[in-house]
Amino acid sequence: MSDTWLPSLKTDTPQAGFELAVKLSRVGVKYTQPSDEVRSSLRSDYDHDTTQLIASSHVIAVHFQTVAAANNWWR
Repeated sequence: MSDTWLPSLKTDTPQAGFELAVKLSRVGVKYTQPSDEVRSSLRSDYDHDTTQLIASSHVIAVHFQTVAAANNWWR
């Protein structure tokens, strides 16, 4: 992934900021495990694992906090 996919952390609304946080999380996973096939095969490992699902939510929350700060908390 060498193309520019993140030109800015600025968003118009908190909802758009949350959607960006989700995208940041997904792209992070792709960077960590670039194989679509491997990511697909691992999905069943965490689909029903509440600990891993909560960890995923935590990563999104951290990214959302970063995006919110970059947007001056939409003040």
